Amino acid sequence: MASRINTSFTLIPNQKYRRSNRLSSSYFSNTLDSDSQLLSTLGNFKALPLEIFQIILRYLSVKDISMLSMVSKTVSQHIINYISTSSGSKRLLLQDFHNLELPSKRQDSAILEHYRSLGLLFKRCTLLLPTRERLKYIHKILAETLTAGWDELECHRVYNFLCELTNLCRKMQTAVCSKPGSARKLELRIRLFCRNVLLDHWTHQSDSAFWLTRILKPWPMVNQARLLYIIFGPISPQDGQVVWQKMIEGPTDESSLKGLADAIKLLYDTGTKEWTADDVISLVDELSVVPREWLLENNARLLILSGNNICFTFMASKAVNGRAIELAKLIVFLALVCEKELYCMDWAVKMMQKVCKVFSTPVERTNFLQSVANAFACVIMEMLQSVMSGDRDEDDRSFLNLFHLVHAQANFHKEVLYLTMNTLST
Repeated sequence: MASRINTSFTLIPNQKYRRSNRLSSSYFSNTLDSDSQLLSTLGNFKALPLEIFQIILRYLSVKDISMLSMVSKTVSQHIINYISTSSGSKRLLLQDFHNLELPSKRQDSAILEHYRSLGLLFKRCTLLLPTRERLKYIHKILAETLTAGWDELECHRVYNFLCELTNLCRKMQTAVCSKPGSARKLELRIRLFCRNVLLDHWTHQSDSAFWLTRILKPWPMVNQARLLYIIFGPISPQDGQVVWQKMIEGPTDESSLKGLADAIKLLYDTGTKEWTADDVISLVDELSVVPREWLLENNARLLILSGNNICFTFMASKAVNGRAIELAKLIVFLALVCEKELYCMDWAVKMMQKVCKVFSTPVERTNFLQSVANAFACVIMEMLQSVMSGDRDEDDRSFLNLFHLVHAQANFHKEVLYLTMNTLST
């Protein structure tokens, strides 16, 4: 029995055995070659286990890791895997854009630099991947470094991806449909995300205008104005939350309006095809009633900060639409702001002169100039009544405002006389 068993084994053809042997050797040889090729692209790191490689990464700065990712595709893939781990994510994503505490300027600068380096790291690691795959590694961060050089279509995809990832559109809808100030923390989160992730720190204005357009354009005009106020409006120095009553309760300062004015100039001056002059002027008009009608002085201050082109276009729009009385009153408050801020009063006079030319007939121009004179008288009487009927604190503020307005009227008419005399002499 033993011999028959041995014979049965020896009956297996040697050729088949050799073929099987060759296939097996080829398989292991290819596997070893593949592993060898993979390891060779790791350079000196091939001798280290993956865990040790990741421990080494912990001691490198983000910039150093970024440089290391360009060594080879294999190293880059290992770094991506490290970023995707919980330890790598915690280490690299230390700062939080949505921290409700207002950072100091130094801390804010450090956060910006950190995310610039992080954006460059992601860009280098994912250079060979399609756009959709690259976005998976962004998480909740988007620095300008990451999307620099991307075409407009890819940036559209980035915005859609971020909206989907963060539920940004749903949060915006909740904020703009709620009573102003009823969702303060949500408003602050939207502001911080839009400013720190999408809008601030771009080198070119066209880039900022592109992202601001993505934020505003999907919404109706009334919601665009609300969003613009949430993102760029005045905030409380204590908790950073949006102050909705600032434009309604009393005259405000330049710093409270500068963000809104810069955003309006950005949309008007960039020349993007998605914003016409009429669109921007309608947005300014809608903004002046958020959350209720602003004081005309604040409206006038916003127009001055927005620049000559926007100011004239806004005023010319009122003239064309038969709102001469509103326009005359606005000129009074333009003069008042010029007086308070020590701007050149001849600017307000020349702006009025330019707007006069919009009226088609001499009679309309004469009536408009008469409306301006009447508006000065009416506003002075209103302020005088406020002084007579207010309490002591309110009385002092109203009297000071009246004092400025009387001076504004005198200086305004003095500039009108200078302009008239110069015209007659020439």
